[in-house]
Amino acid sequence: MTGQTQMAQSIRKVGVIGAGQMGNGIAHVCAVAGYSVLLNDLSSDRIKEGLATINGNMTRQVGKNLLKEEDKKAAIKRIAPAESYDALADCDLVIETATEKEEVKRKIFIDLCPVLKPDAILATNTSSISITRLASTWRWWGETNGYF
Repeated sequence: MTGQTQMAQSIRKVGVIGAGQMGNGIAHVCAVAGYSVLLNDLSSDRIKEGLATINGNMTRQVGKNLLKEEDKKAAIKRIAPAESYDALADCDLVIETATEKEEVKRKIFIDLCPVLKPDAILATNTSSISITRLASTWRWWGETNGYF
């Protein structure tokens, strides 16, 4: 088995932080692909809005024969709200999709890292912020807590 195959098989639960356009799209695709998904945002209202958008987008896919109704229902059941970072503790992969503000993303990582399991994969969805600078937040947290 290749390293990529082993990694793909070890991911069963995905956490998505940010239920906006990018976050709900990522949650949607992960759920359709068969992963359990936890969707997090600043408020339960934002999470509900994200879930409603996902449902609407999947309904359109069904209408265009891109997704079967039973697959839509199964995918929707795979997505659950996560109203706190603690709910993401057993995720294998967590993808941050918050606003494009470095200080916001750094704060998420600082607050999130302590609750994640040591082998969790942490990812970011950014188009303009240096990944190296963001990774330094994870490195700092890991060094501070004896992981590196």
